[in-house]
Amino acid sequence: MKKTAIVTGANTGLGYETARDLYQQGMHVIVACRNADKGHEAIERIRASAPDADGGLEYSQLNLSCLEDVNAFADWVNRHLDHLDLLINNAGVMATPPALTDDGYETQFGVNFVAHFALTGSLFPLLEKTLGSRVVSLSSRVHRGAAIDFGNFALEKPYDPWREYGQSKLANLIFAIEFDRCLRANSRQLMSLAAHPGISRTNLFRYQGQIPDGIKFMTAAEGAAPTIMAATSDLVQGGQYFGPDGPGEASGKPALARVDAVASDVMTNSKLWHWAEEATGVHYP
Repeated sequence: MKKTAIVTGANTGLGYETARDLYQQGMHVIVACRNADKGHEAIERIRASAPDADGGLEYSQLNLSCLEDVNAFADWVNRHLDHLDLLINNAGVMATPPALTDDGYETQFGVNFVAHFALTGSLFPLLEKTLGSRVVSLSSRVHRGAAIDFGNFALEKPYDPWREYGQSKLANLIFAIEFDRCLRANSRQLMSLAAHPGISRTNLFRYQGQIPDGIKFMTAAEGAAPTIMAATSDLVQGGQYFGPDGPGEASGKPALARVDAVASDVMTNSKLWHWAEEATGVHYP
């Protein structure tokens, strides 16, 4: 039986490269993204790039800006699949113009963190019953120096795109760590891990205008390598965080990454977890 993986935002960038690698490894990959045309086009490109692969590819629409749509996608998955080996919480936006999701959250926080929290919780029973399953959530180097501001999840304060991005990626790392802590405390077999891509050339930079000289980018395929390690290596453990091994974790080969102390504050982590359960209506077992 083929392993099954869901990759959010798999139509481009890191998600595309992650989906392509898992497909080449023989997995059935659900390409989950908002735009159907882009999703189907990505599937055709993946197939063309690996004509001899024996994996499978399938598109399903997922709009992370709307929790109602996230719930609809999760309902489809739970009806459609009898096992789920990997959930890759990859999709994200970075330093966007100020905006709110359909549910009233600052876009980066709502898409990058809130939606993936709801999605993972809604798929938890399916993941937990699939032996050897994993959830990998995408964070960033910018979680260092970021903070969780419970009074600024919905543009309550003057907008700072990089502050808000850092908060969303810190929240993702906290989620991955806190989720695995809960799994271990309850003797669950499911593992939660996190990864970051260093500095990789992807569509996330579309809002940045002119990129300063001197920044060296890895390719999207190189940036996806820490995610793939977390998802597939036999040597990983739940709660671990992976990124490039070069200076500042900006580039290099995939390896264990440094978790800033800000992501390990017990009181903040617990408070954020309970906030997210109440905000999404998704309560983890």
